[in-house]
Amino acid sequence: MTAYVTSTVPVDGGDLTVGIWNPDAQGTAVVALHGITASHLAWQTVAERMPGVRVIAPDLRGRGRSNKLPAPYGMDRHADDVAAIVDRFGLTRPLVAGHSMGAFVAMQAVRRHPGRIGGVVLIDGGLPLETSAQSPAEAIAVLGPAAERLSMTFPSRQAYLEFWRRHPAFAEDWTPATDAYVDYDLDGTEPELRPATKAEAMLEDSLWLAGDDAWVSDVNAWGAPIPFLVAPRGLMNEPVGLYPREAVTTWSSLLPGLSVIPVEHVNHYTILMSEKGAGAVRTVILAEQSRISAAYAATEVQQ
Repeated sequence: MTAYVTSTVPVDGGDLTVGIWNPDAQGTAVVALHGITASHLAWQTVAERMPGVRVIAPDLRGRGRSNKLPAPYGMDRHADDVAAIVDRFGLTRPLVAGHSMGAFVAMQAVRRHPGRIGGVVLIDGGLPLETSAQSPAEAIAVLGPAAERLSMTFPSRQAYLEFWRRHPAFAEDWTPATDAYVDYDLDGTEPELRPATKAEAMLEDSLWLAGDDAWVSDVNAWGAPIPFLVAPRGLMNEPVGLYPREAVTTWSSLLPGLSVIPVEHVNHYTILMSEKGAGAVRTVILAEQSRISAAYAATEVQQ
């Protein structure tokens, strides 16, 4: 069984909760970042497939057990929290892998702390979205039930589990790890249970997903390869994903370092949280870890 512990990292305003799989593993660690209304347990299926890799996954500010951390939110704030994780664990240019909004955080960490990050893996996120929200109402429309549930209460943990089991994204890919993920995502006591993500964090963060005028030039100036795993299906398992083919083609032309990796038969959630999606993510992470280690060793020899 994969070893797993939780810890905290001092950040501006309090402590960030992190989950750590394989805490005693040696070598390059992976900092793993979850989506806009998720928690670190979104990474469980991937982490358990990498027994020799230390996976450090935070509950991002405003989510999970980090939901008491104060605003402001936004990608700059999350990127600084990632830098605090790097410092706390003494990591040397780690790989940062992000799913959905977590991929946007990874890219902002590169922009704000470029010498601290060894590489990134983007999982159905991180590239600016044409459908990004410009207002709270648009954020709810874009994110659908993921956003709507934040205003709901549930009488029991079983009721919340049943709510998620009706989600079309998980119709064919429910796992024991999904049970743990859903159970963790609750605050309060019965019969007044609420999802752990703060609505204001989700709303503020959603306004950052369109990128900015300097985004492309900043990323290209970084100069490192960027693996981008893309799901063919969307948040509700609809047949068009978060990144339609035309958008992926456009981003490939703008970012020479982008390496597009389609993952078949998954949607926006199951590209990370299903066995077949986790297998694809694992393969890319291990390859990037090897690349970073080789590049670091070459730099050491030159010095």
